[in-house]
Amino acid sequence: MEAVVFVFSLLDCCALIFLSVYFLREWVIPELIGHTIVTVLMLISLHWFIFLLNLPVATWNIYRYIMVPSGNMGVFDPTEIHNRGQLKSHMKEAMIKLGFHLLCFFMYLYSMILALIND
Repeated sequence: MEAVVFVFSLLDCCALIFLSVYFLREWVIPELIGHTIVTVLMLISLHWFIFLLNLPVATWNIYRYIMVPSGNMGVFDPTEIHNRGQLKSHMKEAMIKLGFHLLCFFMYLYSMILALIND
């Protein structure tokens, strides 16, 4: 069962890396759902370290989605990005997320290999 958890997490992490590179408005909700699923899956499977590592990023994604001002098209509103000069901060956030997802990818890969060897 543990190997299945990490195989799913690895595939989900690959999708999240893709979504981190293409951070368009349409991909905010799938990224939010994918990351929340992995976080809850790690909680259910009792992988506390990985759960605690994913929890701040999942919380940040939920916070960013909830705190979108009314009238905006979403987290990445094109008019607001250019009017308020938010492009640089959004690019920095995207690079941090990409680094985090790459770290998680290799951590899930190692955990999957370890789980397959132990089974």
